[in-house]
Amino acid sequence: MSNNTVAVIGSGGREHAIIKAIKKSPLVSKIYCLPGNGGIAADAECVSIGVMDTAAIVDFCKEKSIDFVIVAPDDPLVAGTVDALNEVGIPCFGPRANAAIIEGSKSFSKDLMKKYNIPTAAYEVFTESVKALEYLKTCDMPIVIKADGLALGKGVIIAQTLEEANAAVIEMMDGGKFGKSGLKVVIEEFLTGPEVSVLSFTDGKVVVPMISSMDHKRAHDNDEGLNTGGMGTIAPNPYYTDAVAAECMEKIFLPTINAMNKEGRTFKGCLYFGLMITPKGPKVIEYNCRFGDPETQVVLPLLESDLFTIMKACADGTLADTEVKFSDKSACCVIYATKGYPEKYEKLLPMELPCTDCFLKSYEGNAATADIYVAGAKLAEDGSLLSNGGRVLGITTTADSLQEAINASYALTKQVKFDGGFYRNDIGARALKAL
Repeated sequence: MSNNTVAVIGSGGREHAIIKAIKKSPLVSKIYCLPGNGGIAADAECVSIGVMDTAAIVDFCKEKSIDFVIVAPDDPLVAGTVDALNEVGIPCFGPRANAAIIEGSKSFSKDLMKKYNIPTAAYEVFTESVKALEYLKTCDMPIVIKADGLALGKGVIIAQTLEEANAAVIEMMDGGKFGKSGLKVVIEEFLTGPEVSVLSFTDGKVVVPMISSMDHKRAHDNDEGLNTGGMGTIAPNPYYTDAVAAECMEKIFLPTINAMNKEGRTFKGCLYFGLMITPKGPKVIEYNCRFGDPETQVVLPLLESDLFTIMKACADGTLADTEVKFSDKSACCVIYATKGYPEKYEKLLPMELPCTDCFLKSYEGNAATADIYVAGAKLAEDGSLLSNGGRVLGITTTADSLQEAINASYALTKQVKFDGGFYRNDIGARALKAL
């Protein structure tokens, strides 16, 4: 089983975190990343094939005799990249298209939860804006409006007033704001309580939750500004107690895996549970069919077992016999984004990254590990890094306590030279208050 050649599909910080983790495995000898980015190029051989070019991905994997493929982003999973690779005999980490629909269609996942009594917010689904607008008149505010399909994590509007709710429906359904993804919408009740992200490994039979995490979605400090793909994360999430974890396993995690099996949609890979700990107990806000970004950047640095072995076990159906062990340390990831994100921003701005090993040696605090995951960058001709996206870097450290991990992440962040960038200064502050 050693000397595996692995291909990772994707180009962001999540993919960089996965690659750095599987690189540690003695079973992995060569890693390709399709298409990768300028920072990932330091840890894998990048190949300029787009994530949605399924035919080219399959041809490349056959030509290079790839042993195992990790399909990381949602779009190719929903489009059936795993199916296409499986058809030519290449095993993959990630669900087939008929299971990836759990993220690909919000209405599918809501109907699944209703059918199998999995706790979630009350909701209705609409395919005509006139009927959606009529329904909104009967709703309490605030209300949540979701585009049915994939929308880069931005297809969810929390409307505080009826006017805002009406505008969101018209923009999505009539204005084409999210293309085809917004032609059908889910309108659901607004839940309150702390949010928790739980990624889990599953082979379709057992489900093994990873360490919990807390995302910070708003662009600016104090949860102000626009919703983003995520401006930072911490792990573990203090709101996710042992009692909450036990309730989630009994009422949410296992029932979801069993429901998908009953529907003939066995899910293998990473199933992400976005949860709200409401006054009436934990409820599902959303499912993702893959590793979250930037949750992956704090969860994988705390994994002590061999990630590649676990991923193989998810594909092979042997997860029950495989060790999945996490450290009892804490992690913090600060996202360095380009000024203007999540709206308009410049690209190809120069930046310099500090040496993480040098940082650990000189840092006077208690940091155990330090990593800089590159999400959006390309290499200049002289080999230097240039920004090439909204979220550019995920700066992650682990330490014995959450406070120490936060301190270390910000100390490392301050050593990055990126004049065109910005970051939040309060990642983890909410979690510290909870502690």
